[in-house]
Amino acid sequence: MSHSSNTPRLSKVAIVVFNKPIAKPSVITFQYNPETLTRDLKANAVEGGATSDAFRLSGAPVETIKMDCVFDATDDLAENDKMALKHGVRPQLAALETLISPNSLTVIANTALLSLGTLEILPASAPFTVLVLGSRVLPVRMTGFSISEEFFDENLNPIRAKVGLDMTVLTYSDLETSHPGYAMYLSHQIIKETQAAKVRNEDTLALSQKLSAF
Repeated sequence: MSHSSNTPRLSKVAIVVFNKPIAKPSVITFQYNPETLTRDLKANAVEGGATSDAFRLSGAPVETIKMDCVFDATDDLAENDKMALKHGVRPQLAALETLISPNSLTVIANTALLSLGTLEILPASAPFTVLVLGSRVLPVRMTGFSISEEFFDENLNPIRAKVGLDMTVLTYSDLETSHPGYAMYLSHQIIKETQAAKVRNEDTLALSQKLSAF
């Protein structure tokens, strides 16, 4: 389908994955942007303190994101795309699923260490994952997926799949100051505060003056 040159280019949702020791990140670009995105924020309040602590916050809010996405190989199949013809949308699903799966090499290495009598083995680390939503760049931890596969080729590779993503935003309360996600979230917070300041018009100032009398 052709597009007018005057049509603004739509930003794509993407997940950027940093896998150590590989320096260059991999990028999972969504074929279609989600129509809806649900964000749930809970205050990180001080619990059980004195009355003077009633409005104190112990850290950044706990934010979870739910997002429904669609992967569809129909157009790629019509264009005889080699990957789509051979695998359907399995590579895209696999790229997402590996975000919450310990790397097989780590599993093999840990198994070998256990057989040698190693007493303490650190759990495998998930990759550092960043969610890019237009101007919003957020460090996140993937917590789960729901996958509904629809339509299959002769090898039972799914041609279309609906994916529900669950993730938790990682904040400066979760990360060490040396971690790149720490500064990334702090920058996100500063941008949010700048945008919030734009709604302070004369009406809100007048209301603030009335409230200050109490």
